Amino acid sequence: MLLAPLAARAGDVVSMNLCTDDYLVLLAPERIAALSPLARDPSLSVVAAQARHLPWVRADGEAVMNLHPSLVLAAPYGAQTTVAVLEGLGVRIERIALAQDFAAIRKETRRLAALLGVPARGESLIAAMDQDLSGVRTGRKLRALALAPRGYAAGPGTLEDSVLRAAGLDDIGRGGRLGLEAILAARPQLLVVADAPGFPSLATDMLTHPILAAIPRRALPPALLACAGPWSAAAVAMLAR
Repeated sequence: MLLAPLAARAGDVVSMNLCTDDYLVLLAPERIAALSPLARDPSLSVVAAQARHLPWVRADGEAVMNLHPSLVLAAPYGAQTTVAVLEGLGVRIERIALAQDFAAIRKETRRLAALLGVPARGESLIAAMDQDLSGVRTGRKLRALALAPRGYAAGPGTLEDSVLRAAGLDDIGRGGRLGLEAILAARPQLLVVADAPGFPSLATDMLTHPILAAIPRRALPPALLACAGPWSAAAVAMLAR
């Protein structure tokens, strides 16, 4: 569906999702009426530094309506009750598409940039992403396994899979939760994990097990993969170093 671009008006767009926070700050910061509370979390948000100085709003219909937005950006998940209430009140809602590869990221970036009336900024983000991707020099394909907390492995068709393959790695993940024996049986030559949290967590305790110590690993900032966007190319560059 072709969406008409919005007439520019300062402070008229509300983001209710982490992924739309990232895009809105990078594409049209002057249009921000409010972001979601997650925008300020540096462990999740790629725009946390900028968001510290920007307004935020909780997922509450009355609070959002008090901002008089001409557009609310949302996702297919999270705050759906509030989104439905706003939609019923006639507020224009636009749900982001959840890209899982770089072709889809290009498409979604262009769509949102056009919607916000800033197509040139969208092209700049894509150009920077493509520059990062084109600068990757791949060598021998290592068997890599992307592991999330509690031993969940990324599978085919996921953003993690696209990032690993773009970095020249052989993604051996097939999805699902893996125990120590299953990880060893997969014979990974590289484990791709999130940066360790600054506090103890049972969710990541398995990664500290001595039996995995001999397997090389690369740690990525979780914010680069929490939401797909042009910034995800930075994860590719980090893996390809």
